[in-house]
Amino acid sequence: MDSLIAAAAHALAAGDPLRALNCVALRNDAPALALRGIAMAQLGDLVRARALVRSAARAFGPREAVARARCIVAEAEIALASRDLGWPAKPLDAARATLDAHGDYANAAHARYLEARRLLLTGRLDDAERVLSVLCVPDPGGIPSLPPAARAAHELVVAGLAMRRLQTQAARMALARATQAARDAGIPALVAEVECAARVLDTPAARLVVRGEQRLLMPDEVEALLKSDALVIDACRHAVRDPHTVVSLARRPVLFILARALAEAWPDDVPRDALVARAFRAKRADESYRARLRVEMGRLRAALRALADITATPRGFALVPRDAREAVVLAQPFDEQHAAVLACLADGEAWSSSALALALGASQRTVQRALETLAAAGKVQWFGHGRARRWTTPPMPGFTTVLLLPAPLPGE
Repeated sequence: MDSLIAAAAHALAAGDPLRALNCVALRNDAPALALRGIAMAQLGDLVRARALVRSAARAFGPREAVARARCIVAEAEIALASRDLGWPAKPLDAARATLDAHGDYANAAHARYLEARRLLLTGRLDDAERVLSVLCVPDPGGIPSLPPAARAAHELVVAGLAMRRLQTQAARMALARATQAARDAGIPALVAEVECAARVLDTPAARLVVRGEQRLLMPDEVEALLKSDALVIDACRHAVRDPHTVVSLARRPVLFILARALAEAWPDDVPRDALVARAFRAKRADESYRARLRVEMGRLRAALRALADITATPRGFALVPRDAREAVVLAQPFDEQHAAVLACLADGEAWSSSALALALGASQRTVQRALETLAAAGKVQWFGHGRARRWTTPPMPGFTTVLLLPAPLPGE
């Protein structure tokens, strides 16, 4: 390795892409192309970065398997940063195996972290945890065999898993370790990323609606609520739960609307006309709508039989929890029809509609319609055309959005 390549590599490791480009900007050999690609990625030009890394992988000879594997890992990281969640996993697995075989354990571990982060973004928490478990971590306080930047990446994934599962204490501990590792690495961008992740735990996560009153909840308060003996109608995940049972109504929207209406009025009942207007959007509750309401209430009674009963009253229906002390509604911290889409975009990255569809488990056309609606309202913006179009929005001030992202609730 010549002196300019070494100097550029050290600059990139320290998070200084401009100094790295000063060393290799005019060179087109394979190592220089790879370093230029990484520098452009750190500067935010992900399209150019991906092209340079691909050119470097082609330029390395057949005997330079480790260098080509590192380029594949770098391309996977660029794809993740550009939210190309459909990037094939097989090349990354092959590159990781090559790096492991040649003793480059740090970059092999980084490849595992990239896969774990992709699984985390798409809500596959158990799979992400299995990827992390392959790494041997003899010291629970960190990974001594890896450099500080890799330890910080590991702890960020651990913290992300804990946040999605609403394990706030575990998330705080992981973020504290990530903060120390990022400071040891001395990379300002990494320190800023960890600080941004830590702020999620100190901002409101949801609204509590009980007996007609509302208040904002912090993440640790949400965790405590889900462990309490209250009957929780979760409007973030569209589920009804107590500490022992979770009933998902995500695919039964009418039933969830009725359950939420009954819980918001608890312990009082809700008039039939109000339920018809809310569930069926009818201006007038005629006999046909009342008959339909009776059918849907029967279905809701059957779905929630382990958690609550639905009783008929002279003027409507009432919710009667079985073992819970009270019924509460856990709502999103802001009223928004397409809150889940905004929750993904709130990380400040540029997403494609296909990546959003993968992350949310929805069809691409559904996501596109939501994006068009939000763009018309001025809440998101786009750049690029065709398949290169990306959507972005500034983070929503004052709120964390972890409850709107795909993940199973505790107890599911």
